[in-house]
Amino acid sequence: MKVKGGLNIFKKYITLIMIIFLTITAGVNCLSVSITKDNYEKSDENIDICIGNIKDGFGLTVEIYNQGDTDIKNIQLNVDVKKEKFIYIPKKTYEIPYLSAGDSTKIRVIVFGFGLGIFYDYPLITFTVNSSASKTFWKIISTSIIGVKTQIMNEISSSAESYEGYTLFGPEYSRNTYLIKNNGIIVHIWKSKYIQGLCNYLLENGDLLRLDLPGDNPTFRGGGIAGRVEKFDQDSNLLWEFEYSNSDHCAHHDIEPLPNGNVLLIAWEYKTREDAIAAGRDPRKLQGDALWPDHIVEIEPTGSSGGIIIWEWHVWDHLIQEYDPSKDNYGVVEDHPELIDINYGNHQQDWNHINSIDYNEELDQILVSVHEFDEIWVIDHSTTIEEAADHTGGNSSMGGDLLYRWGNPQAYRAGNAGDKMFFGQHGASWVDAGCPGEGNIIVFNNGQSRGYSSVDEIVPPLNSTGSYTHKPRTPYAPEEPIWIFTTDPPSDMYSMQLSNAQRLPNGNTLICSAQQGLFLEVTPDKNVVWKYSNILPTPYTNAVARIYRYPLDYPGASDLNGMKTGHIHKKL
Repeated sequence: MKVKGGLNIFKKYITLIMIIFLTITAGVNCLSVSITKDNYEKSDENIDICIGNIKDGFGLTVEIYNQGDTDIKNIQLNVDVKKEKFIYIPKKTYEIPYLSAGDSTKIRVIVFGFGLGIFYDYPLITFTVNSSASKTFWKIISTSIIGVKTQIMNEISSSAESYEGYTLFGPEYSRNTYLIKNNGIIVHIWKSKYIQGLCNYLLENGDLLRLDLPGDNPTFRGGGIAGRVEKFDQDSNLLWEFEYSNSDHCAHHDIEPLPNGNVLLIAWEYKTREDAIAAGRDPRKLQGDALWPDHIVEIEPTGSSGGIIIWEWHVWDHLIQEYDPSKDNYGVVEDHPELIDINYGNHQQDWNHINSIDYNEELDQILVSVHEFDEIWVIDHSTTIEEAADHTGGNSSMGGDLLYRWGNPQAYRAGNAGDKMFFGQHGASWVDAGCPGEGNIIVFNNGQSRGYSSVDEIVPPLNSTGSYTHKPRTPYAPEEPIWIFTTDPPSDMYSMQLSNAQRLPNGNTLICSAQQGLFLEVTPDKNVVWKYSNILPTPYTNAVARIYRYPLDYPGASDLNGMKTGHIHKKL
């Protein structure tokens, strides 16, 4: 009892010192109100209390704002700490008597202790704000603490408008793939021997399909390089492996699991300088002794390793050029938007740089994002291998020619620089059936040269026959996206590389800003209702190429309960 009493006296003494110290050093009140009506976009809800920015430093400063249209009384902020072996928060409940619509208030939370994430996990501090007239909003941060000095390492926030489910991701520089709940709890981990897990897919039977990097390829050394596909069971046992990496070709960036169990791969293929010139490439646009046009292969898995190519499509079979009439593929570029100008784009060997692939089962079509062309392309998958190399055949009667393209009409001589809509985009995908905007195309528009990223949604001019309306010598429709999301300010979401977006069944959009390790979920009205900042495998190597969310009743997640490991900040 004497020891307990001594500890209580010690805590009171420390609390007094902290209050005096923070008041002197910070020079701010514990509660201050400022008008910030222009800083937050209002939702459709009449009343909505949210937690805004949390600033570290000496203690923590928490911003509470009313983004609704109605004044709110009797707001309560509750603070709780987990992993609290050496952390002390003297006051855990704060009352806010009144907050006008559009106004905000800042609350200084005193924190003291030691938590460096060395011997124990970073301390987790949970903030929950609510009132009798508003929804509950919560935010969790993991924090490095030395005395009264804090540094936020990771952040998770959510509101009742977030779509509950499991989010799957694999950090670029990690061998692990993680499945987390909305509150950041790790539900499951898969472990590979290889890094560069640029894409991960949870199959309906609970297996994980993953693309990664088996080692150095002496021929192909480009961004997004991979070369190996792996399938794991729930216990990280390797069920199947397939390598597509040698001196002639190398898989990169993305794969797409098909309903029949096969897998689509994006890959480079090697063409010599002589090959390129014979096909009509301007020699002045050749860098080095080779060109790496892209191709797509469909792999039918065989046994525990290996596979058979049962379908393939090559950029090289659908070229046009008007540089040299004595070479192959000569024609008028603007008269053939279904073909690919071999002289458009950069001078690099990685000339196309396709960085994502998606499949539409109903249309039997494939959608790819072509980074160096600032475009998306759609091609017919119903063709035979022979038809895919030709200009006739398949449901479209166009063989392997482009059915649709959008984002940069310069690439087919139907526009100029001012008409370009995409800037180094990634992660193009169709909106799934059953989701608002079904059949639309959603893209993470990285914004290279623009200084900020956006998520753009377009409505393609699809006909009932599966073809696309287009007037010759004009840009493909639509004129502009139907929906665009940017943060406020726009530079708060900016990734020059990788990234993706996914439309969710409730109409929200899940976003991965890759280089920031930033995950967002936003409503159709562009309010952020879920936020997660990745720090795996470290806060400094936290890039994540893409993420996907699966519903709580997803069959592949029903049995994934054997490896619960705690919060996402845990070192693994």
